[in-house]
Amino acid sequence: MIPERIIPLNELKRNTGERGSRMWIAHNGIVYDVTECPKWRTGLHEFLHFPGQDLTGEMEGASHKEEVFNHDCVKIVGRLQVE
Repeated sequence: MIPERIIPLNELKRNTGERGSRMWIAHNGIVYDVTECPKWRTGLHEFLHFPGQDLTGEMEGASHKEEVFNHDCVKIVGRLQVE
């Protein structure tokens, strides 16, 4: 279930894990919190992806599919605001 919360792009960009913030990413208009995910622990996923970004265009080259968003450590925050 997707919360009704609308996340502006600038709020997504602030959630990079720095200064105690959460680590958020977006994909297909949904914002996810990946702070508790082991593969994001260092703030850099697979030496390719940083939190605080919309990674929709990056999935095609990924070694996994969208089922990665079903992991227990991934939490849905809301929808990314369309500008």
